Amino acid sequence: MSNNIRIEEDLLGTREVPAEAYYGVHTLRAIENFYISNSKISDVPEFVRGMVMVKKAAAMRIKN
Repeated sequence: MSNNIRIEEDLLGTREVPAEAYYGVHTLRAIENFYISNSKISDVPEFVRGMVMVKKAAAMRIKN
């Protein structure tokens, strides 16, 4: 086994995931099964900031 991968398992079996990846087997399968564009989340930082703001507001509301 190479040091550049790790083995992860789900209900569908085992898969090799890049060792440096922050995601797991479920995300790997989603990338493979739902590849519809070359867009990456890093291409839309405004969207990411907006999602973070909404989640933060929801968490603050629940806390209070």
